[in-house]
Parts: sequence; C-alpha cells; structure tokens
Amino acid sequence: MEEKFSINDAISNLWEKLDGWLDAIILKLPNFIVAILVMVLFYFLAKYFSRFSKRVLFNKISQESIKQMLGKLMFAVILLIGFFIALGVMDLDKVLTSVLAGAGVVGLAIGLALQGTLSNTFSGLVLSFLPKIRIGDFVKTGDISGYVSEITLRNIVLRQTDNEYVIIPNSDVVDSPFTNYSWTDRSRVAVSCGVGYGSDLQQVEDIVIKIIDENFEQQEGEGVEFFFTEFGDSSINFITRFWIESTKPKPKLAAQHKAIKLIKKHFDDAGINIPFPIRTLDFGMNKLQVSNNNSESK
Repeated sequence: MEEKFSINDAISNLWEKLDGWLDAIILKLPNFIVAILVMVLFYFLAKYFSRFSKRVLFNKISQESIKQMLGKLMFAVILLIGFFIALGVMDLDKVLTSVLAGAGVVGLAIGLALQGTLSNTFSGLVLSFLPKIRIGDFVKTGDISGYVSEITLRNIVLRQTDNEYVIIPNSDVVDSPFTNYSWTDRSRVAVSCGVGYGSDLQQVEDIVIKIIDENFEQQEGEGVEFFFTEFGDSSINFITRFWIESTKPKPKLAAQHKAIKLIKKHFDDAGINIPFPIRTLDFGMNKLQVSNNNSESK
C-alpha cells in the first residue's frame, strides 16, 4: 500500500532538522565567538604593523608610494592569516580546502570578467615602484595636470591647481605618456615679444639679455638665450629663454610675469616701440565716390 503524505510527519521532520541545527549552533557558539575575537585582534594587529612598517621597517625607502603600497600588502597578509586561523577555530578546515580547490576556476572567471580592474591593479603596483612618479610630484597626463596625492591599487589621485581632485585609472597613466615637472630642480622659461621695424635690433638683443641675466641667476652650462624668430605683420618678433628654480608651475608663471614687466619697462626707457598689430580696412571708397558723382549729374 502506498504511503500517504502526512503534514504532521513533514512538520515533525522539519522540527528535528531545526533542532539539530540549533544544537550545532549552540555547540559551535564558543568557537564562533573566539573566531570573531581572532579576526578583530588580527585586524588591529594588521593596522599596527602596517603603520609600524611604514615608519620603521621601510623608513629608508625614500619613495612614499612604495612605503604605502608595502604597508597595504602587509595589512592584507596579516588579515589573511587571521582569517585562516579563525576558520581553523571553527573547524572549517575541510571547507577551506574545498574553497581553495575551486578558487582556480572561480579566479579564472573573475579574471575574465574584471580584466580592466586587474589591469589597473597591476598598473598600480608598477606606478608605486616607478621612481619617475612620486607622492607630491606635479605631473601632466593627457589634458589633466596636478599634484600626485595618492597611488592605490586601482587609481592615481591628482590634486589640480584649483584644488579639485581628479581620479585616473592606473592603466591610463601607465599606457600613456606623462610629464613629471618635479623630477628636475631647474626649468627653462620662454618669453616672446616683438619690436617695431625701425628699432635697433642689436640694442634690443643687448637690453633683453642684460636685464634677464641680472634678474634670473643662471648656473653653469645654462645662460640666457635670445633669437629673432620672424618678420611679423607689424613687428620683428623674438624669443628669449632662461633657466629658473622650479618644480611646480607657479614659479614659471611668476618668472614670465617678472620678465615681461622688465622688458616693457626697459624698452620704454630706451624708446623701443612694441607695436600694436596693424590692420588695413578697405571700405571701397572708389565705388562710393563714383556713385556720388552719378547722383550729382542727375
């Protein structure tokens, strides 16, 4: 005879299962509490050793980005050790083995799905150990420029001169050219101007070289350069180039500002004209005159 389905038997079996799980939870509760305490302990240990490593162990490393990255790696390693110990306390060693066994397949799937993220991660490691870019440097990549504020495993943070922050994926910086204005202590500044065609060109050259050399100290192997560049529409144009102490954009702007004021003042004193652009406008006066003559004849 077929067994008939009994709601009472189903409920009874369900309660037996729940009762067994409740007993297991009660038995494992001390281990669970200990595991949580282990994780909390290792979290604070990881934070402490991360700071300690950056201040003491990695103190001789001059590049700040390398120290930050090594500190984060140490934090992750210590926290991972605590996680494994917590699993051991909860008698989940077999579960851990199964998880690690399937991690290869899962890792492959995640890797395919997160190619961009992994690319940024490896690029972050490259940037952290790259001596050509450091925390505090002023860099330009593409149309974006600013001070390097932070280098993480995913992106680089730039603080622009207007105090706005820009977050750029690491792969964009690694795969594209970038300019580091802070890598050298000296930069060359260029100032362009023009003088009238009636000016004494040798006098112009002597004045510019003299005032630039007197106001901007040039080191050995540098010096002030002066070149006439073209015959313009209303002026003969020139460019002068000189060196200054600069690791940021502001000193270059300040030097250009000062040089332009000096050139203008000394040109005025010497009677050298900096002409305005000259434009010739043709209003067709001949046609207008013919038209007026015709009207008078009528």
